[in-house]
Amino acid sequence: MSDQITFTIDGVSIKGKPGQTILQAADEAGIYIPRLCYHPELAPHGSCRVCTVLVNGKPQAACTQPISEGMTVENDTPELKEHRCNIIDMLFIEGNHFCMFCEKSGNCELQAVAYRLGILAPKFSYLFPKKDVDATHPDIFLDLNRCILCGRCVEASKNVDGKGAFEFVGRSIEKKIAVNAEANLKDTNLAVTDKAADVCPVGTINKKRTAFAVPIGKRLYDKKPIGSEIEERKK
Repeated sequence: MSDQITFTIDGVSIKGKPGQTILQAADEAGIYIPRLCYHPELAPHGSCRVCTVLVNGKPQAACTQPISEGMTVENDTPELKEHRCNIIDMLFIEGNHFCMFCEKSGNCELQAVAYRLGILAPKFSYLFPKKDVDATHPDIFLDLNRCILCGRCVEASKNVDGKGAFEFVGRSIEKKIAVNAEANLKDTNLAVTDKAADVCPVGTINKKRTAFAVPIGKRLYDKKPIGSEIEERKK
């Protein structure tokens, strides 16, 4: 078996390794595909669908779809941009994201992807749902107003930390993140050093006594848009 697989992304020839997903191969080639639920240290599960691409004309999640010889991938089309913008818009209006007050502003992947796609304000009406806030833990503050149900904390707590501190409960519009305790976050075995405390892409899981420690101008996405670090790999 060959140790390289050749395929194209938007007409550009890409070489990847057997077993890689489209997203992994694209990252190595310096091609940014927008994503939210994906984290390089966690198993991909394709829940957000922001990374949807067309593979031989059919929509697939780039974070879970393996590459194959000769496949044709479309990543940058008007239809895909509209699809991604609609997803981001809905994530904003289905939660309570007040970016100007959020300690994750400037470091938030949802905010950064929105700016990257040219979204300055959602086009749908805000729902303003009632969400829980839990500040009982001595080191971690949990704000479900900002949760986008990406599942990173669930995956990290189960399969990296080996604790299962977080889990999904409910279905459809009632779906939310819950903790493995009868009452509050303080009653769980979650530690501030756990991977689950580090992987949230938004401002849902926050470490106490760290808010606004990094000044404006030095935050992760203040000077370069999200994905720039990937595009800089392009040769």
